[in-house]
Amino acid sequence: MIDVFVSYAGEDAAWARTLAGKFIAAGLTVFFDEWDVLPGDVVLHRLDEAIRDSMACVAVVSPALFRSPRAMEEHAALMGRGIRFIPVLIGDAEPPAFTRGRVWRDFRGVEGDDYAAKVDELVDILARRETSREYEGAARENLEAALPSPPRPLIPPEQDSFVLCHVGADHDYALRLVLQLRDAGLPVWWLGSLEPGDLQFWEIRRRLRHAVGVIVLMSPPSQDSDDITRMIIEGELHARPFIPILLHGRRNYHLAHTWYIDARDGRPLGADELAILRRLHRAHAAGRPLDAGGLLPAPLASPPVRALRVPAASSLARLDGLLKAGDHRHADLLTTLVLLESADRLEEGWLGERDGAALPYELLGGIDALWAGHTHGRHGFRAQAELAEVSRGLDVEFMRQQLAYGWRESERAKMPRHYRDFAARPAYTGFFPTLRNPQNEKFFDWYEQWATTVLAVHLRLRAWKENI
Repeated sequence: MIDVFVSYAGEDAAWARTLAGKFIAAGLTVFFDEWDVLPGDVVLHRLDEAIRDSMACVAVVSPALFRSPRAMEEHAALMGRGIRFIPVLIGDAEPPAFTRGRVWRDFRGVEGDDYAAKVDELVDILARRETSREYEGAARENLEAALPSPPRPLIPPEQDSFVLCHVGADHDYALRLVLQLRDAGLPVWWLGSLEPGDLQFWEIRRRLRHAVGVIVLMSPPSQDSDDITRMIIEGELHARPFIPILLHGRRNYHLAHTWYIDARDGRPLGADELAILRRLHRAHAAGRPLDAGGLLPAPLASPPVRALRVPAASSLARLDGLLKAGDHRHADLLTTLVLLESADRLEEGWLGERDGAALPYELLGGIDALWAGHTHGRHGFRAQAELAEVSRGLDVEFMRQQLAYGWRESERAKMPRHYRDFAARPAYTGFFPTLRNPQNEKFFDWYEQWATTVLAVHLRLRAWKENI
């Protein structure tokens, strides 16, 4: 078997030759066509054999790549095999769309010790050695934008961990926190744990799916990050406990109904806060996950800091992006948050009839237009109202809605307690938006809060219809 196939465009042969030589010097088995395609070989047959025998590929990405049909064909064949595929960027290259779902490494302008360190990291990954190189800057590089990776089953990782979500501006605190948690014997996964060649979004999603808890560093740049928004919503979708840490500014509006740790002075976690994480870890390992908020002792309660209010236009732009990607469950959770934010009910997490009466018609219309436009009219408030309309806000009307929208199979059927189980069922006409808030599911009256919210919104829709 071949440890690594080095793929490159002809114009980059000198750079690729040096890299291949470094790999060989480190004890790896390398396929480099200049050395391994011998006189008399049928080139295509030799390349095909090497591609089939390779365990990984390092693909040199430069502007010359797009002028080399041979290199592009090699990339396609190697990626199609499902092996570890590591793009390395040189020159003035930008990551092309077909590789940006993978974690890549940036060699642009890198020389000397920095070059040697990056080569050593690749050798460790290709040789499948244990390494702690994530502390040496990988987290910053892994924050670069990437395209979502293709759907794959979210298989469990070898070890469930706390997942740390942060943006580049908060990297220094994130690194100190990772080191603190590991010194305390707590497993933690962060962007620095991504290895070259990983499918970035798939790896993040599976880590969140099986997370002990989701630690979110809250700051203004974090609030503005679509990636952080997706990670929060993914964690909510799987009912993961959240441990928000406020570093600067206001709280993230997605986590307005969640307890938080106030670290605006840059302090590390205290002994009591680490004890909370240990209890979460023990409960998760025992198969009895706990909610982080219920563990917070009164003395640790932070001075109240209200959540940031996000303009409706910004919220609708994010909703449009999720729906455009066909991500209906994430779009559903964001829809609920947008309405709660508009009614200034983020901290409470649900709407009463009076709150619903204050919702702007323009916002409801904008949300409905996005849902209907991206689903050919199958989903949205108007699609729901055509199936079952609310007139007085009675419990019996909410039951009629559930049956009509497919939220409940019969009046006697048990309603799933967790959003992830509820939204995993078939998407009937009128199924979305559901207006369920996973953050409320830990409360005994979550169902009543959900019913009140749905009825309040649909009463407002009825008033809008009557005023048109």
